Amino acid sequence: MRPPRPAEDDRPVLVLGPNPTPNGGMHLGHIAGPYLGGDVYARYQRARGRKVVFSTGTDDSQTFVVASARRLGVEPEQLCRDSTELIREALTAIGISFDGFGPFDQTYQDTVLDYFRALHQAGKFRLRTVKMPYLERTGEFLVEGLIEGECPVCLATSRGGLCETCCHPNNFDDLLDPHSTIDPRDIPVVRETTILVLPMEEYREQLTAYHEQWSSYWRPHLVQMVRDVLSRPLQDLPITYPLAWGMPAPFPETPGQVLNAWLELIPAGMYTSSYAAAQLGRDTTPGQLWLPEENMRIVHFLGFDNAYYFALAHMALLMAHGQKYIRPEWVLTNEFYELESEKFSTSKRHVLSVQELLLEVPRDPVRLYLALTAPEYQRTTFTRTGLDKVTRERLVEPWNRLAETIGKATANAAGEAPALPVSAQGRACAATMLARFDFHYEVPNYSLNRCADTILTQIARLGRLAAALDGRGLDEQPEAWGDLILQVRALLALSAPILIDLAAAARQAGGFDGVLEPGAFDVAQVAPFTPPLLSLTAADAAAHG
Repeated sequence: MRPPRPAEDDRPVLVLGPNPTPNGGMHLGHIAGPYLGGDVYARYQRARGRKVVFSTGTDDSQTFVVASARRLGVEPEQLCRDSTELIREALTAIGISFDGFGPFDQTYQDTVLDYFRALHQAGKFRLRTVKMPYLERTGEFLVEGLIEGECPVCLATSRGGLCETCCHPNNFDDLLDPHSTIDPRDIPVVRETTILVLPMEEYREQLTAYHEQWSSYWRPHLVQMVRDVLSRPLQDLPITYPLAWGMPAPFPETPGQVLNAWLELIPAGMYTSSYAAAQLGRDTTPGQLWLPEENMRIVHFLGFDNAYYFALAHMALLMAHGQKYIRPEWVLTNEFYELESEKFSTSKRHVLSVQELLLEVPRDPVRLYLALTAPEYQRTTFTRTGLDKVTRERLVEPWNRLAETIGKATANAAGEAPALPVSAQGRACAATMLARFDFHYEVPNYSLNRCADTILTQIARLGRLAAALDGRGLDEQPEAWGDLILQVRALLALSAPILIDLAAAARQAGGFDGVLEPGAFDVAQVAPFTPPLLSLTAADAAAHG
C-alpha cells in the first residue's frame, strides 16, 4: 500500500518523542535531534489545521538509572525524581510543545503490564535457558546499562543489549571482553538462567513486508541497519531479566524477574498519548488512539542508537498482537550531535545544558541554530562560535534591518496606514514560499536543516527587496510595499514552528493569525504593520520585554 500524499492526508497525527531516561538532565545533544524535530513537526501540523497529539514521558525502569545512581552514591528512586524535574525544565525552556508529559505512575505500569499479559496469554513467548554475565561479588546479573564491552558485530565499545554504533543487538553473553560499568575492574563470569523471550525469527516475514512498504520513505542509515539485521538470523528478544530494578514481570514461569525495560516504550507511548489527549480535552483509555478505527497516523522521532528496538523489536511485538494496533508509518531518526566536535559526556563534564545556554542566548536563535545543524544524516557539532556567527550574520541582523525598514515606512505614513494592494506576482511568491516550506516540513522530506536554511534564505531575499524600497513612502510604491509585507507575513507564519517567540510577538502585533491553509496568502491587499525585532543576547531580550 502506498501511503497517502501528505498534502492530501488530514488524518489526526500522533507524534511520538523518545522517552528520556531519568539518570540526569538534558543537554543540547538530546534536544537537537528527536525532541526539536518532533516539536517543529507537531507545530507545523497544528498550523495546517490538523489534530495533533504529541507526547512523551520518562523511562524510569532502565538499568542506566541504577548504574548512574550507584556512581553518584544516591538511590535510584531519588535520581529518577530529580532527573525528571530537570528534563521537564529543559523541554519547557526550549519550547518543546508536548501536549502531555505522562508521569511514571500506576496507570503507566498497568498499561505496560496489560500489553505484555495479552501476549503471554496468547502464547507468544518462549522459555529459554541462556547464558548471561554474572557478577559473583554482588550476586547479580549484568545487562544493558550495567555492562560494557566490545560489540560482536562492529567491535565498537558497546553497552549490553544494543550497540549504539551499528545498532545491532548483542543479547546475553555476546559482548567481547565485558566489564561492569559501575566499576570497570569487575569482570563478570557467565551463568545460566531461564527467561522468557519473543522468537523474532517467527516475525521475519511480517517485518520484511513492513519495511519493504515503508523503508523507501525513511532515512538511509535506518534502512541500511534494518537490511543488515534482517540479513542475519534474528536473535530472540529478551522479555524478562533476573534483575532487582524494573517492573515486576507478571508471569509464573519467571518469578522474581522484571520486564526488559527497553520493551516498555511502545505501551508507554500508548499511555502517554492517552494522557496527552486528556490534556487536550478528550478522555481515552490507554492504547485507544492506536486502534485502527481511530484512523490516526503515527510519526515517530528517535535517535538512531535506539532504532533497532523501535524498527524491529517493537514492530515484532505489535505484530504479535495481530491487527489490534496500528504501526508507525513514518520513523525519523537522527545521528549523534557533538559539542565542539567531541561527544557530549557528563562524566567528562563535556556538556552544555539547555538552561545554561538560554541564560546567554535567546530561545529563537538557539532553536534556529540547532535546527540548522541537527544531525539528520550524519554526526554534526554544536559550536558556540558557529551559533554566534550564524545567528548574528544570517538571522538577527538581517531580520532586524528588514523589520526596521518596514517599521519606518509604516510609521512615516500620514495617519493610519491604509491597506496596500498586492500584485499577482506578490501572491505567487507567497504561495511559492508556502509550497517550499511545506516540502521541507512534511514527510517524507521532513528536514529541520532545510527548514532552517529556507528561513535564512527568505530573510536574505526579502531584505534585498526592502533595501530597494528603503526611503520610499508607502504611497509612492504601494504595490511593491504590499508585495513585500505580504511575503514578510508569510515568512513569519512559515517560520513559526522554529522561531516561536518571534511568532508570538508577531501575532500580538497583528502580523499574522497562524493559519497556513493552501490559500492563506491569496489576498488582494494587506495591512501594513511593524514586524517585531530579534535579540542577540538574553540580556537584550530581557531588556526589551
